[in-house]
This record gives sequence, C-alpha cells and structure tokens, in this order.
Amino acid sequence: MFADRTRWNLAPNRLSQELARRRAAGLPVLDLTASNPTECGFEYDRKAILGSLSNPAALAYSPEPKGLPAARQAVAKYYAAHGASVAAEDMVLTTSTSEAYSFVFRLLCNPGETVLVPAPSYPLFEFLAELGDVQVARYPLVYDHGWQIDFHALEQAITPATRAIVVVHPNNPTGHFTGPGEAQRLGALCAARGIALIADEVFLDFALAGEAPRTFAASSQALTFTLSGLSKISGLPQMKAAWVVTSGPEEWKQQALARLEVVADTFLSMNAPVQLALPALLDLRAEFQRQALARLRANLAELDRQLAAQNSCSRLQVEGGWYAVLRVPATRSDEDLAVELLSTRGVYVHPGHFYDFQGDGHVIVSLLTRDADFSGGLREILAWY
Repeated sequence: MFADRTRWNLAPNRLSQELARRRAAGLPVLDLTASNPTECGFEYDRKAILGSLSNPAALAYSPEPKGLPAARQAVAKYYAAHGASVAAEDMVLTTSTSEAYSFVFRLLCNPGETVLVPAPSYPLFEFLAELGDVQVARYPLVYDHGWQIDFHALEQAITPATRAIVVVHPNNPTGHFTGPGEAQRLGALCAARGIALIADEVFLDFALAGEAPRTFAASSQALTFTLSGLSKISGLPQMKAAWVVTSGPEEWKQQALARLEVVADTFLSMNAPVQLALPALLDLRAEFQRQALARLRANLAELDRQLAAQNSCSRLQVEGGWYAVLRVPATRSDEDLAVELLSTRGVYVHPGHFYDFQGDGHVIVSLLTRDADFSGGLREILAWY
C-alpha cells in the first residue's frame, strides 16, 4: 500500500515517551531544547509584521517561478550587507530551507545517488534525502581544540555516485563556522570532482564572538547552492519564506538556474502575501537578532560560570548558532542520561546520538532558552555529577 521511502519507525523513542508522560501528569519541565523563537520571550514588532501581510497587491495572482522580483531583490540586499554581490536572478524563493534542499536534491541526483553530509549535524538530512530517493553518506567533523572538517575522510567518502557535499555554516549543533581555508578547499575539491557544494547558512548571522564569517553565496570555484530563510534570520519560522542562491562557474550556474526554475514552476509554492512582505520582514531582522544574540551570549556566559564551579563537565568550543555541546562523564549512554535527567530532575535535553555524535558523553542544550530556565536547568544537570 505504501512506498518504501516512508517505511520509518514511527514508534516514539524513550525520551519522547517520558516527556509526554511528564507533561500529561502536569509535572514541570525545564526545556533546554527550546529553539522556537516565537515562544522564547522575544519582543516582535507586531504592528509592522501584521501590516506587511496586508498588501492589497496580494489579491492579484502573478505567478513567478523564481519568486516575485521585489522579494528576490530584498534577499540580494541582505547578502550585500554581508559583503556579497548576489543578483536577484540567481536565486529561487522557497517556503523553507527543507523545500530548498528538496529542489536541489531533485536537480542534482538520480534515484540512489548520494549527497555527503557532516556528522555531527542536524538529523533532518536523512528524511529529506529519503523523500527524494537520494542516499546520504556522512563525513566527519573532528574536535581538536575546536571543530574542523576531516578532509581525508571526506575525500575517502566520495564515490562515483556522489553528487554534492553539504556544509552547514555554522554547523548545528556544534557551532563550527567553515573557515576561509576550509571553504577554499571545499570549493577546489568539488570543482575537481565535478560535484556541487550545498551551503546551509540559516545561522550565519549568529556569530557569538566577532563578525560573522563570509557567506558562500558569491562562491565561484564550484557550482554552489546557498540556502537560508526568515526562520532564523528574522526569528519568523511561521512565515515559511526561504531561498536558494546559485553561484559558481557561469555555464553550470545558468544551466542549474534554468532547471531550478522549472522545478519551482512545477510547484509554485510561495504565497503572495509573504513574498510581498519579505522586504519588510527582512528589515525587521536587526531587532530580533539584537535580542537573540544578547540571550545567546548571556546563556553561554552563564554556562561557563557554572562549569567553572565544578570539575566533572565541560563544553566544546562554539563559534555561532543557537546551541552548545556539553561534555559529560560517559557513565551511561547519552539516551539513558537524557531520560533520567527528565524523569528525576525535570530537565529536558537532547542526547548527542540524536546528532550523530560518536560515543557517549555529549548533551546538547539550546542557548536560546529563556534565561531562568537555562540557569536552573544547568544547575540540575551539574548537580547530577
């Protein structure tokens, strides 16, 4: 009756079961995984947001496969603020970065071909790939006084079936920004092997120290697809507005854009009100980012303060994004630890294996969590040891 690509194990895991049990019983939960910005206590300009969605032009249907020109020009302006010259014609608007991945996978891969994704990283890739009949293989990020790409392992992972390398900049959850040397090496590798580079930059604006590194959006070495959207940039995941920017050698870029336009034209998924609102919603990003960065940095400082008062746990280096990785004594599996913290202390965290960490002893916490919950939850975790 159903396709093999949907043959998932839909049974809830032990951590999800414990969370549901605790909430059903009305017991308190200190949620250190909180990452929905609309529920994290930030102030939004309600009048400006709602006003941007009431443009009378939305009453007319003007299908544009790549997205309305004014919306794409607003995205080009965003990249100009990052020092990158991006033409509005070189991008396609999508309803989410997940849809952008889907479009690019369809463009690049025949059924059964492969994309390489980093590990550790967010566990969404496997679902997106499976739905497109694409295979996922992993290449490692290694930690040695900071995160870095293991290029030897990456090159070993490339096969004749490999069509693209995914890089998350900064990585979720490690917070690793791809350094300039790494970016140059990735571009050269993809160009030499005739494969594409897919750069996920949803957290690009959230550097926790110094300025954000350069975007991949103007990369020219290899055929490159740069993905981002309002979900993180403006803290507006409900608006369902994202994009994919295509760059690289001109011949490949133009062929890719022509084919992407047909893919986008087939779905025409972007709605008019959000496209018309996109320039205003992007302009609102400065105030959201000011609040979010203050929260992220304050929580990271609180984490360091509490860690300094004990000797059992530490954190891994984080350069950007919304998460931190705690290194804890590997006295039990990460999943066992997460379930026990929730059941006995009411603290909800993600175990490292959710993100493909190798070995136990890793716990992931969201730095976007409200201050009091974050501080209280950390105290409970560290008191465990």
